[in-house]
Amino acid sequence: MAEQQQQRAFRIRRPRNFRPRLDIFGEYSDTELKKRYRLDRNGLMYVTNLVRDEIGSRTQRSHAVTADMKVAMTLRYLSTGKMQLCNGDDFGLSQPTISRAITQTLDALTAELILSRFIQFPVNLEEIRDIQGEFLRIAGFPGVVSVVDGTHVRIVAPKEYEEVYVNRKNFHSINVQVVFDAKYQIRDIVARWPGSTHDSRILRESGLWQAFENHQLPIPAGCHLLGDSGYPCKRWLLTPYLRPQEGYQEAFNRAHKKTRSVVERGISLLKRRFHVLHGEIRLAPEKAAKVIMACGILHNICKRLNIQLEEEEEEDVDDPNGLDVFQPAPNAGAQEGVLFRDNLARNIFMIED
Repeated sequence: MAEQQQQRAFRIRRPRNFRPRLDIFGEYSDTELKKRYRLDRNGLMYVTNLVRDEIGSRTQRSHAVTADMKVAMTLRYLSTGKMQLCNGDDFGLSQPTISRAITQTLDALTAELILSRFIQFPVNLEEIRDIQGEFLRIAGFPGVVSVVDGTHVRIVAPKEYEEVYVNRKNFHSINVQVVFDAKYQIRDIVARWPGSTHDSRILRESGLWQAFENHQLPIPAGCHLLGDSGYPCKRWLLTPYLRPQEGYQEAFNRAHKKTRSVVERGISLLKRRFHVLHGEIRLAPEKAAKVIMACGILHNICKRLNIQLEEEEEEDVDDPNGLDVFQPAPNAGAQEGVLFRDNLARNIFMIED
């Protein structure tokens, strides 16, 4: 009996040893914050306030992980792609705790309420006219409201349906459809399709396709997107001539290429800001899709708050996960779209003798 009491006495819990946690606002300048977290002080506070109610601690413990810390850890992960660096940043937390905090923050950031607030296709007439004017000044191409393209984000081989995630360059990926306006703001993003899926199918299955085909968007006639020849040619989606003849067709293609380059540079800027999109996301496809969507939302927040990185002033770099050679869309282009394109090209780009 005395021996049992003695053993219980030795079972007294040791006090937990909490490591010191980094105060990023006191430690880093705005320049250093942007370098490490891709947002400045105001941007970090703005994002934190967006999700505070969802990710704030439910307890009053003195060492609970605060919403500010969870946002900072998530941004550090998105900016580097390496979850281990979050621990190396002296957050003073275990790796499982960091992983849970990042998952919770990504769930909150990609909630429908926030997604619909920061990624919207333009429907206001004044806004549409402004966007068309901005695109027109690039190369004289009229009526453009957005440009669309696909980009591949590398992921670790999934445990289920692994083969459908292998793309034409033979690596596992999610094929992401992105739509940009002339100011490099994302207007639509779809991040749920395996890498083997053709760009044209992703578009056909998207809400954007349904909205244009069924005239569900309150936008005026003469508005269209630009896309490469991986998409079908439609009245609302103009693609380049595959074999242009000398004259107005070549002039159309030149203006089309220069205007559509906005989406290529937009994707480059997105991946440059959030390096997690440049490497391999080591998560299941569903979680990887949330990472991609969160990066898109944060990109638009940076645009809204005018948070620029020094890299945005540099020349574009090649996308290591891009597929440079695209496949023409199956059954490319309804005849109506082809005729509309030719009529527009003749009227706008015909060179008088």
